[in-house]
Amino acid sequence: MSSANFQQLANFIWSVADLLRGPYRPPQYERVMLPLTVLRRFDAVLALTKDAVLARYETLKGKEPALVDRVLNEVAKNENGTSLGFHNHSQLDFYRLKGDPDNIARHLTDYINGFSENVRKIFERFDFEKEIEKLEESNRLYQVVSQFVEIDLHPNRVDNITMGLVFEDLIRRFNESANETAGDHFTPREVIQLMVNLLLEPDTNVLTRAGVIVTICDPACGTGGMLAEAQNWIHAHNEQANVKVYGQDYNPRSYAVAASDLLIKGQKDSRIELGNTLTDDRFADMHWFDYLLANPPFGVDWKAEKKEIDRWPNFCGYTGKLPRINDGALLFLLHMISKFADYQPGNKDLPGSRAAIVFNGSPLFTGGAGSGESDIRRWIIERDMLEAIVALPEQMFYNTGIGTFVWVVTNRKADHRKGKIQLIDARERYTPMKRSLGDKRRYLDQTAIDTVTREHGTMESSKTSRVFDNTDFGYRRITVLRPLRLRFEITDEARERFLNTCPELYGALQAVQDQLGTELRLDWNQAWDEVQHVFKTLPDDVEGWAKGAKGTAQKKIFRDCFTTVDPEAAPVISKHHKKGDVPVSSKLFPGQTLSTLTAGELYALFGLYTDGKNLVEYEPDPALKDAENIPLKKDIVSYVLREVRPYVADAWIDRETLDEQDGGIGKVGYEINFNRVFFQYQPPRPLHEIDAELAEVEKRIMGLLREVTE
Repeated sequence: MSSANFQQLANFIWSVADLLRGPYRPPQYERVMLPLTVLRRFDAVLALTKDAVLARYETLKGKEPALVDRVLNEVAKNENGTSLGFHNHSQLDFYRLKGDPDNIARHLTDYINGFSENVRKIFERFDFEKEIEKLEESNRLYQVVSQFVEIDLHPNRVDNITMGLVFEDLIRRFNESANETAGDHFTPREVIQLMVNLLLEPDTNVLTRAGVIVTICDPACGTGGMLAEAQNWIHAHNEQANVKVYGQDYNPRSYAVAASDLLIKGQKDSRIELGNTLTDDRFADMHWFDYLLANPPFGVDWKAEKKEIDRWPNFCGYTGKLPRINDGALLFLLHMISKFADYQPGNKDLPGSRAAIVFNGSPLFTGGAGSGESDIRRWIIERDMLEAIVALPEQMFYNTGIGTFVWVVTNRKADHRKGKIQLIDARERYTPMKRSLGDKRRYLDQTAIDTVTREHGTMESSKTSRVFDNTDFGYRRITVLRPLRLRFEITDEARERFLNTCPELYGALQAVQDQLGTELRLDWNQAWDEVQHVFKTLPDDVEGWAKGAKGTAQKKIFRDCFTTVDPEAAPVISKHHKKGDVPVSSKLFPGQTLSTLTAGELYALFGLYTDGKNLVEYEPDPALKDAENIPLKKDIVSYVLREVRPYVADAWIDRETLDEQDGGIGKVGYEINFNRVFFQYQPPRPLHEIDAELAEVEKRIMGLLREVTE
């Protein structure tokens, strides 16, 4: 059966699942269907040498189980005479199981126990014995097994690629029935093919050499589709290549499917492991791989792992901030990078590594400067490891319609790519599907895959391919402040509010009102000086400001009650400085020219204004606080003078922003915005066309109304 016709087989297996209705709900079908499909495939593979295995087993009875396994694993062979590495020494097979309906449950259990230890461990992950008991109690077991006898799943009939497609289609249906979230999904084969092309095509010359040994890892392997596709690509280009694949997944059933596929292929040097990649690296003893690829869960939180990860001094060698708890996708990329081999040109012992990973849009731009996501992007880009990102069409995945992106990351960029990042926009290169599969309504045809692969390989610039410097995606985030402007006025309403809180200051307030009157004042600084003077000259029998914290609170309440924000008022002075006390100079901006600014203009740029011999610092208005993301290639001062000052002349740069990190030049962040890069302005249609269209619609509506009323 060709991979193009896998749907027919998947549909047949799904129809068998209808027999489970009653004791099982549709989301639970996978508990039975996946292990039985795997079991039937094992049965078909072992049929060729079944008699030879049984005969040899008779001579080994009573021997150590490990010895029996080792000998019989060599006896079980495929059509090429190669040992399979697993066996079954039970007298039963699927046809014999069908012949004894009354003992089907006991015989099926005995049949599974007759497998070699490596297969039994896989079925332990399926936890299939419970399902056998449940099916027997509901009188479904014999019917289901009988249906599977009719399916020929031998690799000669159903190749490994087709079998992988069948497994993924079945699991997709199970997930849909369970109403799984968008984070649980499987990667379409055409997306995998594109990822493999982007990952391996640049190394074609190396991968086609005689005797080449290649290691590939997928830390979120699912049923192993990506590993299989990468392996097939290499063998298609070099039949003699020795390809070792390694995968890990936290889902027991997905792991069991992938591990089964590996056994059937006879890949004894490869491994599939069960466990949580983020907290339990099953390949901790393997410090690097040649290639890594993955499709980690989208938007799935890592709350369960956080407690353990927080105890570590770093995460996979990365010591910066980690992403938010509600999306751990970038943690998988950090894990993959930690498995990169060191690189040194010309040194075969330091070959470097390449990785391809699928993300949704969140890792591109979520999080501002200083956030975990931004810091991870910065860490990757400043180490010149991000080679390219490809934007895929929406509605490409089975269980989610959101847009997705393929990142290509490496620590051994080609010379012409060093310091560069390529963005490829393939969002419009889809072909509609004749019939949707879940949320998947589009696919990439071979032409689209080849086009994107060529664009990546040639690094060409076009409407859909752009090349940028690494620093084009970086920016400095600074805070821009504006002065608080308050007017002062004693009104009856304000008096009432103040005295309700501070009744002990009735006499003092009356003295202030007698001295200042009730006129509106647009300079709070002057008004406050006069208020303070009144309090200092109060008679001994009139209570004034309290001492300590209570007095501070009284003063704040006074200002809150008798002032309101007024854009026409004078700025509120916060502090007075001597000019030499505030270190504001061009040293804050290495490499930037400030020679065109006078000393007064320079000070004003940071909220300091000359007041005779000294400087005054204004109190910022919290409501007017804003932030600016200034591209790394732009001069901060020039940017503020050009983009901010012409519109808000009293704005200044918050000095605290500049002192936090990165050499006193603001927080540095990185983000990648595909919409901004590939946006193409579409002018609106002429008004006369719109008017004509509206007139036609109105005419049609009136015609319909006449039909109703006449």
